[in-house]
Amino acid sequence: MRAILLAAGYGTRLRPLTDTIPKCLVPIHGQPLLDIWLQNLCKAGVGPILVNTHYLAEQVVAHVLSGRYREQVTLVHEPELLGTAGTLIQNLEFLKDHDGLLIHADNYCKADMADLVRAHQRRPSGCLMTMLTFRTDEPSSCGIVALDEQGVVVEFHEKASSPPGNLANGAVYLLSAEFIAILKRDLHTAKDFSTEVLPRFVGRIYTFETVETFLDIGTPERYQKANTLE
Repeated sequence: MRAILLAAGYGTRLRPLTDTIPKCLVPIHGQPLLDIWLQNLCKAGVGPILVNTHYLAEQVVAHVLSGRYREQVTLVHEPELLGTAGTLIQNLEFLKDHDGLLIHADNYCKADMADLVRAHQRRPSGCLMTMLTFRTDEPSSCGIVALDEQGVVVEFHEKASSPPGNLANGAVYLLSAEFIAILKRDLHTAKDFSTEVLPRFVGRIYTFETVETFLDIGTPERYQKANTLE
């Protein structure tokens, strides 16, 4: 199974750290965030993996080409950021019309991707993708999902002041080949995955909740917290 790893963002909320280092390379317990993702994916048998670049791209390229995962990674440069859906659509051929992963690589995640794959394989009939979810202690800062009795998304609450719960979207999606075909046919002009694509599939998104560490490291406080967690 292949994966597209979105790693091109500016990480503006982490400045001044990200003034000189791309967010995907900030270290957590001494290991670059991108390597944590690559390690977890390769351990689960996922690959090849496409990584997009834009901000401080030369650092990302040099890191990948000198690293242990270089044989598994395809680098694609974006002179202008395409958006989370735009990058996926631009690189759909990489997924070879098979089920594949789309991952926002700006979170610290220790979830076992093999568990997500197994959940996707047993998803209810009619579901076109499987979303990784996690419990957050800051629900108003996350995209919160409400589920039916089968674990299928029935509502999204994006950074609401008083969301109904704390089960958050982890921005890790296992996309079915059927979903990819629909995206290619009907949503090929979309730019943002969370606002332009996901709402179209409410009732057809299965979920898998990880109990492992999952943390948005987008602010200095959360980044510091990630480096204190075991």
